[in-house]
Amino acid sequence: MVTVIGVQTRKNSQNEEFSLLVLQGGIEVVKSKQTGKQYFTAKKTSIPSTFDAVTAQSFVGSKMPGIIEKTPCEPYDFTIKETGEVVELDYILQYNASPNTIEETVMADFEMA
Repeated sequence: MVTVIGVQTRKNSQNEEFSLLVLQGGIEVVKSKQTGKQYFTAKKTSIPSTFDAVTAQSFVGSKMPGIIEKTPCEPYDFTIKETGEVVELDYILQYNASPNTIEETVMADFEMA
């Protein structure tokens, strides 16, 4: 499940406003590459919508099925706002409304064999 946690307004190339819904996935435990210690986090992403800002704002707090997952992409530079550090990333976070379950993945692999 993901939760709508916010709304952002942007302009497209024709200078028309549109709303992005900011989505957050469930809590996850990850291990720090630098310290080796575990910490809690949640993946976030945004997705464009056809809603005006008022309608989009009414969805904040709504839960929807799906997950936020890492998707490989060409490497790009990303600046960490809090520190100003520039890091190279090779993935983006995307919303997936219908992820495969482990059972579906195993059965697909089995059927291909």
